[in-house]
Amino acid sequence: MLQNSTKKKKKNVVRVRFAPSPTGPLHLGGIRTALYNYLFAKKYGGTFLLRIEDTDRKRFVPNSESYILETLKWCHIEPDEGVGYGGDHIPYYQSKRVKIYRVYLKKLLEEGHAYYAFETDQELHIKRKEFHDRGLTFSYNADLRMQMNNSLNMTEKQLLKKLNSCLEYVIRFKINPGEKLKMHDMIRGPIIVNTDHLDDKILFKSNGLATYHLANTIDDHVMGITHVIRGEEWIPSMSLHILLYRALGWIPPKFAHLPLILRSDGKGKISKRNIDGLNFPIFPLQWKDPETKNIIPGYRELGYFPEAFVNMLALLGWNPGGKKEIFSLKELINFFSLERINKSGVFFNIRKANWFNQQYLNKKKEEILSYLYKELKRRSLFCEEDYLSKVIQITINRIHFIHEIWEHSFYFFISPNSYNQNFLNKICHKETIYQLEFCKVFFSNINQFTSVYLRLLFQKEIKKKRERQKIMQLLRISLVGELKGPDLFIILEMIGKKKSLQRIENMMKKIKGKINIHKKFNNSC
Repeated sequence: MLQNSTKKKKKNVVRVRFAPSPTGPLHLGGIRTALYNYLFAKKYGGTFLLRIEDTDRKRFVPNSESYILETLKWCHIEPDEGVGYGGDHIPYYQSKRVKIYRVYLKKLLEEGHAYYAFETDQELHIKRKEFHDRGLTFSYNADLRMQMNNSLNMTEKQLLKKLNSCLEYVIRFKINPGEKLKMHDMIRGPIIVNTDHLDDKILFKSNGLATYHLANTIDDHVMGITHVIRGEEWIPSMSLHILLYRALGWIPPKFAHLPLILRSDGKGKISKRNIDGLNFPIFPLQWKDPETKNIIPGYRELGYFPEAFVNMLALLGWNPGGKKEIFSLKELINFFSLERINKSGVFFNIRKANWFNQQYLNKKKEEILSYLYKELKRRSLFCEEDYLSKVIQITINRIHFIHEIWEHSFYFFISPNSYNQNFLNKICHKETIYQLEFCKVFFSNINQFTSVYLRLLFQKEIKKKRERQKIMQLLRISLVGELKGPDLFIILEMIGKKKSLQRIENMMKKIKGKINIHKKFNNSC
């Protein structure tokens, strides 16, 4: 009896699968495929299944499976069934399902949909070279298969002799030529393929393992998969899979092929092969290469929130309509539809990814507060929570990641120990000393040291806008060390009168010291 082939599928119950190969870490395209499958399943109350497609043992990379599981967990898109989760269709590894594949392979052979082929790799190489030398492309298809060393050219007795002699062989699928195969993709619409252009793909390899094509088709049917949502690179295989379904007497699932994620520099799609040429991460989690031991950071280690990462990824090829861009996972499930996925490739933009993280950062003030506490404790500093909360409120729109908060707020707690060198060289003269002395005296005489009052008096005292801007730059570099940061008068109010005057004094000493050094070497500053 063919396993599960007679079981009736429940009507209208969505079952989708994510079926990665354990050939290294998932990249953006892979995890997006998992996400879309998850969203589709959850929207329709279906099942999201994880299957490991490990028929190509030569490309196996250690730790790939644990990486896949950890990534799905970090993204909060864990499977309902499959590897690591159990279910009714164990094992969920293709390498452990060979007995199942052999049963269906026998059916294909008996009904004339598949045949044995005995050519060695060397013989096929010679044949390809012959065709190449004649300016042609070799294809093992209906036009040539009767000229090859296969069971289609043998009597039953000759075939048995070959099989009993333990010669290596593969099993190929027999494509019937002359048909215009009509297919439908839920994203791209109708697709028509002329079977004259298809070759007889290998279904079973000489090493005793099924190829992806056979294993994938059988597993999808046996596991009750209703929708196959996968990358655009699998469109050329769709016709073979449809024909396999037909040959086995099964109704195929619905297909949806996702657009490629393209490099922003226009140099094709993102992939693990060209990672060295990218200026942005493509792995969700950190990956340690088992051979080189090189560590490649992922979005998690770089400080991205999983919610922001998933939100960004969902919109990388799918358009929900409208201007709304921030979606919780629950909202993504409610809004998601395959019909609104782009047909064409989508460009990845790291600035947009950072923007998404910034939006979620605004909801993480408690985590930022905790991070600031640790930074202060490490420096033996202490501040009241109200003060820290104000600092976060002032600086949060200037950062994209929690770990950036200290860099953008340290001057609220400690004096700068260095200054912007280019600007310092420009202001290193006596006029700057006079201007800073003016500021020192000006602030010393103010009792109401608030941002509103300071701004009002400052504008009243210095009428000329250009002169006022110049002095404000001097104050900013004195207080912060750089020409950046939030409103200057808010900084003055936050650090207070005493510390503001101390920092102005420090800047004056710094400039005086540089002037004296330049005089000593007979150089103008």
